[in-house]
Amino acid sequence: MAPLRVAAVVLAAGKSQRMGRNKLILRIGGRTVLDRVLSSIEASGVEEVYVVLGHRPEDLVPIVEAHSAEAVPNPDYEEGMTSSFKTGLSRVSVDAAFLCLGDQVVLDPVLMDRMIDAMEAHPEALIVSPVHEGKRGHPVLFRDTLFPEIMGLGSGDTMKDVVEGHGDRHMEVEGDVWCTLDMDTPEDYEMIRERLAAEP
Repeated sequence: MAPLRVAAVVLAAGKSQRMGRNKLILRIGGRTVLDRVLSSIEASGVEEVYVVLGHRPEDLVPIVEAHSAEAVPNPDYEEGMTSSFKTGLSRVSVDAAFLCLGDQVVLDPVLMDRMIDAMEAHPEALIVSPVHEGKRGHPVLFRDTLFPEIMGLGSGDTMKDVVEGHGDRHMEVEGDVWCTLDMDTPEDYEMIRERLAAEP
């Protein structure tokens, strides 16, 4: 059996309204959040990387171009996450795709590879999610079998509808706390900076 070929679609189109400024260009450990995410993906077994841009793309294009990734504009980004994932997914030409959040400050390439291995080892699995202490997190890996269903989602549909519709073919892989942490507010940002500074 040929090895599973995988893409990553990075959602980086939002307005960061709760943060009050573009959270993807905030710095942690001397690097922007988006730079950290893309570096982690490059260290994994992912072959194609698409970064979906919307609000103020000019802030992020230089970061994307510094990596082996392609910037994909989503003119309908205000419709939300599903619209942006569909935009990136339309470029994917491989067997499976990660839905990656552009603000996941600590994205573990080893975890991503374990998720790829799990999907490869279980042909019946259509979705693979990391889980920490019973809570599912990100990134989420979708097999290409689901791409037509995702691309067919309407404006009122969400990725959650897809995930819940295939519960019997959804695998979980153990992850760490970072796969479940959100960075939406200035308080989240400070908490994450402090947590990272405290880690060895």
